[in-house]
Formats: sequence, structure tokens, C-alpha cells
Amino acid sequence: MAGSNNAGMDSDSEVPGRQVQPAGKQPFPSSVLVAEDDRLFRHILQSCLEKWGHQIILVNDGIAAWDALQCEHAPQMLILDWMMPGLDGVELCRRIRQGNPRPYRYILLLSAKDSKQDVVAALEAGADDYLTKPFDADELRARIRAGGRILQLQDALLRAHDELQYEAAHDRLTGLWSRGAVLDALHRESQRAFRSHEPLAVAMFDLDQFKIINDTYGHLIGDMVLQEVGRRLRAAFRGYDFVGRYGGEEFLAVLPGCRQTDLVALAERARQCISNNAFRATGNDIAVTVSVGLAAAAQIREAEKDCENLLRQADAALYLAKAKGRNRVEISSALHAAPE
Repeated sequence: MAGSNNAGMDSDSEVPGRQVQPAGKQPFPSSVLVAEDDRLFRHILQSCLEKWGHQIILVNDGIAAWDALQCEHAPQMLILDWMMPGLDGVELCRRIRQGNPRPYRYILLLSAKDSKQDVVAALEAGADDYLTKPFDADELRARIRAGGRILQLQDALLRAHDELQYEAAHDRLTGLWSRGAVLDALHRESQRAFRSHEPLAVAMFDLDQFKIINDTYGHLIGDMVLQEVGRRLRAAFRGYDFVGRYGGEEFLAVLPGCRQTDLVALAERARQCISNNAFRATGNDIAVTVSVGLAAAAQIREAEKDCENLLRQADAALYLAKAKGRNRVEISSALHAAPE
């Protein structure tokens, strides 16, 4: 059964722009975009692709093909005719390659041209493969399968790349930003605060006497406590704040646009989220408290230097909170007073 698509529609029985979804197990790639203005070749392509189990989006000119590619979940496999009205296949190849490379589009270009110069021009424009009309159906299927294998490898590489990027930027135990990532966020936000003349604050958290929890309940329970602390910190802060594991049982929050007057209340809420409710693990209620050191800059004057000063002052305020009995929030003096 076919659903309608307005791109390139006409009154032919094989309606360009419609998507055909055959039943049964589908091959990879499951969907193919076909841009062909010749009715006969369009019908041949449609018949072949339907028989092989592919979903098809049919259009009859290059502009309609480009519009179809702007839709979410557009096909990654493209079969494009070279000579089309509006935007020919070679120019469409160039436009696709100049855009966002993800997801990668595998382009099979069809043409009656068969000279070596034409093949070179097509490949240099960005086509992955080239097939001369009239084509053999078995050869077309083999080339689509070859393109599908390349797309599968590409998808696997992209997934692996994304996973590595995520692991590099996130703490494996808590799922919070890693130390490096949260410090990078601090540097980015300090640059932004410098340009926009907005305040910037940091909050440093350290679990009180965490070694006792590890010694009493074991490191596995200690890890569970750290995971729950991470979850509670995420819930306590604003959606655009950056919360990361700074190291061991220490956590760092970077708070863009947070003024000193709001900082204490925000940090106190986070402290209470951790300290006011016992942690439940293996049938035990484990009391966990946290000390918090804060530092705020009403304005950033030197991004790199002010980053270091914010961290230094927050660390000093944290030690002060420890010295005053733990389970409390302390704030350093403002890094730069607000201009009058």
C-alpha cells in the first residue's frame, strides 16, 4: 500500500513522489530515493525495487529529490538520473556533498552517457557509483547491494565514533560529564560570559567521610552511592547547567548566568537533595552528607585566569565548609563585583 508524497507528483500510474512499502522482510537499505524523469525507466526502477523488497520514494526531477532529502529519516540510498529538469543529477550530487555529511548518502547515478570523461565527471561530483542506461536488472541489484554494504559499514563506524565520544565526555560510573568535559564546559561558558557580560558561578561538592562508607559497606555499595549522588545532582540543577564528576567523590557544577544571590539557594537545594534522604542499599539506610564550596563572578574579565580563580575559590570555600563541621554550603567572596 502506498502513502502519498507531494514531491514531484503527476498523474502517472507510477506516481513520482509516492512511497511504496512492500510487505515481508526488507533488505538493507530498506528505503531508496529514485529521481528519474523518464516514465519508462521510472517504471522499470519501481518494479525492480518493489520486487526486491525496498521502500521507494519516487520523484521526477532534481528539485523534488532535494526537497525529499530535507525530510527527517530520508533515504540513504539514492538512484539519480543525470539529465533531469530543475536540477540535474550531477549538480544534485554536488549539493548533497556540500551539505551535512551525516547521514552519509550513497549515490548511484544513471545516464545514457558512457564516455570515460562522463564517468570521471560523475564520480568527481560526488557519485559513489555509475550505471549506464539501458541497465541490466541483475547488475542494478548487485550495485545496490554493494552500496548497502558500504552504508552498513558507515553506520557501524558512526555508531562506534559516537560511543567513543560519549565515553570520553562522560564519567562511566555516574553518567555525569567527565572531569575533562566539565572543565571544557567551564572554559566555554567563561568565554561566552565574557562576550555577553553575564555572570558565571561554580559549585564544588565533596561527599563527607566517604571512606567510612566504603570501609563499612564495601566499594560496590560505595559505587551505588556515587551513582545515586549523580542522579540527585542532575535533578537538583537547571537543565542548562553542567554537572560532572570532578574526581573520586568530588563533583563540579558549572552554572551559567547564575548570580551570587541565587547561587546559595541553588546549592543548598542540591545539598538537601543528597543529605536529607538516606540512601537505600542492600536493606540498609545509609546517611550521606555533602559539603559544598561556591564561587561566583559577576563579570568575566579574563576568561582563562578567571576560570582558574573560580575553581581555586570554590575549592577554598569547600575546605572551609569541611572545617566548619561538614554538611554545609560556603561561598567565597565575589571574583569581580558587579559594575555600579
